[in-house]
Amino acid sequence: MKQFFADLHIHVGQTAGGKWIKIPSSRHLTVENILVEATKRKGLQMVGIIDALSPLVMADVTRLVEQGLLRQAGGGGYLYEQETLLLLGAEIETAEADGRPAHTLVYLPDLDTMRDFSRYMSRHIKNVELSTQNAHMPFQKLVQLAASFEAVIIPAHVFTPFKSLYGACSERLSYLVSDRELAKLSAIELGLSADSDMADRLAELAGFSFVTNSDAHSPQKIAREYTAFLLERADFSQFRAALARTGSNRILANYGLDPRLGKYHRNLCNACGQSGIELVGGPEPVCSHCGSKKVVRGVRERIEILADWESPRHPAYRPPYFYQIPLEFIPGLGTKSFSKLLTSFGTEMNILHQVSLLELEKVAGKAIAGQIARIRSGSVSITEGAGGIYGKLNIE
Repeated sequence: MKQFFADLHIHVGQTAGGKWIKIPSSRHLTVENILVEATKRKGLQMVGIIDALSPLVMADVTRLVEQGLLRQAGGGGYLYEQETLLLLGAEIETAEADGRPAHTLVYLPDLDTMRDFSRYMSRHIKNVELSTQNAHMPFQKLVQLAASFEAVIIPAHVFTPFKSLYGACSERLSYLVSDRELAKLSAIELGLSADSDMADRLAELAGFSFVTNSDAHSPQKIAREYTAFLLERADFSQFRAALARTGSNRILANYGLDPRLGKYHRNLCNACGQSGIELVGGPEPVCSHCGSKKVVRGVRERIEILADWESPRHPAYRPPYFYQIPLEFIPGLGTKSFSKLLTSFGTEMNILHQVSLLELEKVAGKAIAGQIARIRSGSVSITEGAGGIYGKLNIE
């Protein structure tokens, strides 16, 4: 058994030939650049690219296989330089009958299966070459279709206000799908503004594994959240088994932002600028402070509405959730100091969790080392994120 750090929600910005896949995102997010960044700079051993439904992305993966940089693993997935497991995924938008949208992650074991799935989905998606397109079907139908391809199916960032199952579509998953289809779901992606304590206040989630991913739209965002897996070996079949908690395969831990740093953590009124306000008025709520309808619902407040319990009830198998504050949140840490740290210590995970403070001070200076020390000890305050604006770290 071996531990694998995994970020399973990374977008492809452009192809190697310069064609856009995800707009807006960084043009530096090509398949190969993602693998290099994740392996060499971030310290990951599993990577999920969730734009592999695009024939253009599949062509780039095929080219890397032909060049010998990727090798298909026996149980599915592709090994990059024998170090990192690449999983092929697709983020797909669904819409309920009244138009309410949600995003879902669908993972498949190899290029042949993904090509078949892409051809089928192209009957429903207008431009299958682009990322996260509307499939013009409800969530229930997508689950049925993906299950027919024996996919791993994970509802994405389930609490965020605009395009998610709990945030935009329903107060219960069971209102959208039958018990049979619920059983086809492999896990739940929490999203940046929630953690296990928040999600485990919902009774219907007790049977699901939770994954934490970055939803990266730039190289810097890769591994801002990740999941630690314990697997017998690096391949798709063991990944599936870990989500289902079969055999010795399992999730060891979730690493994520303090949800207060997430950009949709609290309610926000765009009219008066107040965050954390109460929303009143039923289906189309208004700001309790100024009466405006220009409000964005926060994940924290949404979970208060959805929760079955006042406090979390973690199932026995639920692994610990560790807060991770990426280096990009540290005030005063510029690109030059960031590069020096990476050159000296290898990966961001190593810098955040392993390198001694004395070594950090020698490379980045006393102020930055002191800030990392405070982050490690938890002696920081946070200005909460809301309405699409990330929270801020206030180091005392």
